[in-house]
Amino acid sequence: MRAEALAELHAASFTTPRPWNEAEFRDLMRGPGTFLLNENRGFLLGRVIAGEAELLTLAVDPKARRNGTGRELVERFAQEAAELGAESAFLEVSAENDAARALYAATGWKESGRRKGYYRGPEGERIDALVLTLPLSRAGS
Repeated sequence: MRAEALAELHAASFTTPRPWNEAEFRDLMRGPGTFLLNENRGFLLGRVIAGEAELLTLAVDPKARRNGTGRELVERFAQEAAELGAESAFLEVSAENDAARALYAATGWKESGRRKGYYRGPEGERIDALVLTLPLSRAGS
């Protein structure tokens, strides 16, 4: 997927955190260790640096949700990150995003911290981010 298509899908998927624009996707994809996974009207952007993976963002077309795309992408992320040498992974998710939190819990992620007021909602309200972690030593099993 091109940066423009990623930005369009991200905008259709998010209000909090704010959607990323085309330039932000382009810059991220040029960065070291960054990889993109595509699956059935969804994508995941991740990166691996110094043995640690970060799930940067995951977006699934709202019309294509609840069909396993998100789960498939998260599972592929863990495999890809482990293959690239990561031993652990982390991500940040809005404390108010119940669907994403359920997906991550179902795929083995555990809460390891909280960033108070990390995100700004559409009305300017501050929303906490949960920091989730996943050990990757078992990703291939």
